Amino acid sequence: MFTGIVTDLGEVRSVDARANNLSRLTIFTRYPRVELIEGASIACSGVCLTVVDAGEEDGRPWFAADAAAETLAITTVGRWRHGSRINLERPLKIGDELGGHMVSGHVDGLAHVIGRDDMTDMAKFTLRAPPELSRFIAAKGSVALDGVSLTVNQVEGDTFTVLIIPHTLQVTSIGALRPGDDVNLEIDTMARYAARLMAAR
Repeated sequence: MFTGIVTDLGEVRSVDARANNLSRLTIFTRYPRVELIEGASIACSGVCLTVVDAGEEDGRPWFAADAAAETLAITTVGRWRHGSRINLERPLKIGDELGGHMVSGHVDGLAHVIGRDDMTDMAKFTLRAPPELSRFIAAKGSVALDGVSLTVNQVEGDTFTVLIIPHTLQVTSIGALRPGDDVNLEIDTMARYAARLMAAR
């Protein structure tokens, strides 16, 4: 489990095609090499990936992770290339501060950026969610966009808005988003279970 609080902005070092429709991603990070343990989970722009290798290159720590065909198809991972910047978060530990909301790292689909309004002290993004996911998004509720825990501001049909503070714009990949871009969307787990309970009734 994660909290949606990004702790590093990584950079894709390489993407290598493997057998069985796998892609091996190698990602530069500021996380200490000693903490990059094989088998550990790291949320990469909201996608939970497993560390399969790690090392250093010119003093820069890196880790490698494999992405399967489904991940490549339903997330932005299949579009990552050398130099792509991605949000990184290591999993929540017992006793850690829960600063965002509970995030599983299992992306539900892609949200499409349809508007960006840069204001004096923040930026307002308008996004369109897939119709099958929009019913789970509510004003004042939570979503994870590219692994960043955000509060929904307004909802109208399949579109919703979020307000991004300067700090988030500076330390995550959200600041580089422009209309036309897609982002990994994970809906709030509580909303998913609430809908399932209502359907069962």
